[in-house]
This record gives sequence, structure tokens and C-alpha cells, in this order.
Amino acid sequence: MALVLALPVILSGAVSAPQTVDAKAAINTKVQKVKAAGRNFTVQTVSIPKGTSVTVGLAKKQVGQTATLPSIVKAYGAQAAINGAFFEAYNGAPDPYGMLIANGKVIHIGRYGTSIGFKEDGSAIMDSLQVSLTGKVTDTKGKSRSWYATFINRTPSANASITMLYTPERGATVGFKGGTAVVMEKGIVTKKVPNTNVAIPKNGSVLVFTGNQKSSSDRFTVGSTVEMNYKYTNAAGKEIPWQDVVTAVGAGPRLVKDGKVAVNPTSEGFKDAKILNASGARSGIAIMADGSVMLATVSGATIKEWAAVMQKLGAKQAMNLDGGASSGMYAGGKMLTSPGRLLSNTLVFGGSVR
Repeated sequence: MALVLALPVILSGAVSAPQTVDAKAAINTKVQKVKAAGRNFTVQTVSIPKGTSVTVGLAKKQVGQTATLPSIVKAYGAQAAINGAFFEAYNGAPDPYGMLIANGKVIHIGRYGTSIGFKEDGSAIMDSLQVSLTGKVTDTKGKSRSWYATFINRTPSANASITMLYTPERGATVGFKGGTAVVMEKGIVTKKVPNTNVAIPKNGSVLVFTGNQKSSSDRFTVGSTVEMNYKYTNAAGKEIPWQDVVTAVGAGPRLVKDGKVAVNPTSEGFKDAKILNASGARSGIAIMADGSVMLATVSGATIKEWAAVMQKLGAKQAMNLDGGASSGMYAGGKMLTSPGRLLSNTLVFGGSVR
């Protein structure tokens, strides 16, 4: 779903090692009848035991591509899957909008909404995650200067003045031409060249400076050492303990907080009618009281109705995921909700997490 967003200004981040904790209980599916907000709803749910391995399932295993949900499930050997962050589905590159963390690395930056994160031990947390990426570059003479990047693994808009970081999760190249590219391997600058869709090293990354940010590339010279520092805060600017999160997807808005309905889309940066007041197909994810996770889809509900449904289903914490034609869910060896379009990213449970 392509959304109109009111995006606050924030940056990007990275984390630790991949989650490999295996489930000790079965993944279960159920169709549930729920009466909430004065209406009756038929909800398809999937219960995921705490400790089930989970990662971000990327289309073609790259940020900024699209593929069918069944093909993503097959690529990751998933036992269950649900569509994830909003992405550009209509115009331009199909880049995500929300936060994505996979195998302990922030692979995409979002600036709105709510994120769900999973730690190494399988425990799940939910918050209005914001991540900033800053750093220091030290030349061969020992002189150090600061730098920052605004986004990770995104295609900049035309005439943008911005600094972007590209990692191997983007694919073989950065995916566009323009600006100045600083190529780094193992934390060392190996070259600085005009960006002609440069290759991303498998053991490194690329910083691209566009527009009036090009001059910032002057501080990067071949042989310089580059440090990257990540800061994790909530929307209020308070630091939050997300350094140990190994998998995360950002979408929103928040539906349930501490067992109570908590819906405020505009405060999370949403201004599209699809989120504010329209009814449509919804996908959502909840953390239950026992630490298990529930995936859910419904064919038609407003966001306020969706929040009431998730609360009735026993969610302690819950958030909305991308919806509309993107709404899709798989478990039990079959598609439970079939999306009406190719998808950019998903959450996949069980199977291979890489």
C-alpha cells in the first residue's frame, strides 16, 4: 500500500546477531468470530509460540524488490508468514517505508509508525522506534570528522540533497545513478567515485551523497577509517533498549498498548484516509500475555475497529501492518489470506532465518 505520510525527521541504525531459537510448540491457525466496536468480524489468526525463529522475508532477498508471497515463503522455508512494512506500490522503486532489521542489522530506516522487534531469545517488544546513524571518519594523518546518514537502502527522489547508506541487503548495486559514492570495505574507504550505480562490496557498504550534500564526501579519502554509531529512541526522543533486537518490522499505527486500545494515527505520522478513517483489508501482529505472537488478517475494518478486534482477541500489545491489496498470510502449508499484489517485505517464522 502506498501511503501519504507526515514524516518526522530522524535517521538510521544497526544491531547484533541472527535469531535462531527454535519453537518448542506448534504454529496453529484458527478462524475466529469476533464481536467488537458494534460489529461482527471473521478474523483469520495464526498463533506463533515464543521462541520461534523469525526474520524479515525480503522479495528476492533484497531491499527494494517485489515478489509473490508464496515465493518469499519458499525462499526462506517459512512455516508462517505475514506481509510487513508499507512500501511504494504504485510509483517509482518499490522501496519500503518502515523500519526493517534483519540478522541484527538495520537494513531500512522508517520515520513514522510503530515497530515490532524480536530478540535473540525470541521475546518480542513493540515501540515507536526511531534510529539515527552518525559516525566518524579518520584520515591517514589522524584527522577525524563527523558524518551522518539520513536513510539506508532507499532510492533518493529526484534533485534530493541527502546522504544514504547502502548495504549488501540492497543487492549487487545501489540501484540508481547520481551523486558521489564512497565505497567502504571492512571499515576502510577503498574508493570515492561518481555514482554510476556502483557495486556494493559483500564485506562493506557504500555512502552516496547527492545534491548539496556532495561536499560532505570531501571528508572521506581513500584509506580513511570509518566508524558508525547507532542510537535507538522512541518518538518522544527517549533512548530505548533495542540494541539486542535482531529482527524488526515497522508499520503501524499502534492498536493495543498494555491490553488497552491505543489508536492515534496522526501522532505517528499518518495522514492518509486509508489509515485514518477508511475501511479495508487489514493485517496485524500482536504480542500476547504469555509472550507468544499472533498474526491476524481481516477482510474489512477501520483502524479503530481493527484495534477493538485485536483487543478482543487478547492482545497485550498490537500494531497494524500494511493492508489493502498487500494483506497476506501463510501458515499450515497454505495461503490463508492471498495478497492482491506482489510484496516487498514480510515477517517469516520458522525455517531458515537467513
